[in-house]
Amino acid sequence: MKVTADTNVLVRAVVRDDLKQANAAARMLTNAELVAVTLPCLCEFVWVLLRVYQYTSADAAASIRALMAVSSVQVNRPAVEAGLLMLEAGGDFADGVIAFEGHWLGGERFVSFDKKAVALLIEQGREAELLR
Repeated sequence: MKVTADTNVLVRAVVRDDLKQANAAARMLTNAELVAVTLPCLCEFVWVLLRVYQYTSADAAASIRALMAVSSVQVNRPAVEAGLLMLEAGGDFADGVIAFEGHWLGGERFVSFDKKAVALLIEQGREAELLR
């Protein structure tokens, strides 16, 4: 079976706050031939872990890395690594993903009103501009 996982499936598998759903999620991750995990799903996943479950950025990053280590899980690895780079630098996972995908689509410069995101991207050697 080849599936696309929703955010709530990943959350249940990692957080295990509902044992029945956690076990179902774990079985799916273990038994599926392929588990497609989209970028929007991972952005939501990180947001839920940080905001709802009070995970640290390091713990959220470790959770993503653990998911990526599952042989059946398929992600856009370069985009996820860009998100993790931002998250582990103290920024938002989604900003790293957005900057990466924008560049992939042909954007030469990330523009934002988010001072922290712009500063972190510039520190990483990326083109970024703070709009005022």
